[in-house]
Amino acid sequence: MEFSLCSTDCALPVEITVDDDNGRYMIRKSDSSGEFFNTPGELITWVKQNLSVEQFCTPLEFYEMIKTLTDYEMNNFQNS
Repeated sequence: MEFSLCSTDCALPVEITVDDDNGRYMIRKSDSSGEFFNTPGELITWVKQNLSVEQFCTPLEFYEMIKTLTDYEMNNFQNS
C-alpha cells in the first residue's frame, strides 16, 4: 500500500510505502529525505510518533492513512 499526502511545508508530498511483496517499508519526507525500515511495524510506529495532522493539507487524508495503517497492524498481529 502507498500513501501520498500533501504537506503544508513543501510542494513535495510525504510518501509512505508498505510493500510486503518486495519487503519495502519506507517514507519519503516532504524535504525529500527518507526513512527505511525492516518491518511494517517499525514504519507504523515511526509514523505515529513523528507525523501529526498539522503537517498535512488535508486532515482527513492523514486520519485515513493512520486508520489504514492501524488496521493493517492489528490484522498482521492477529494472523501471526
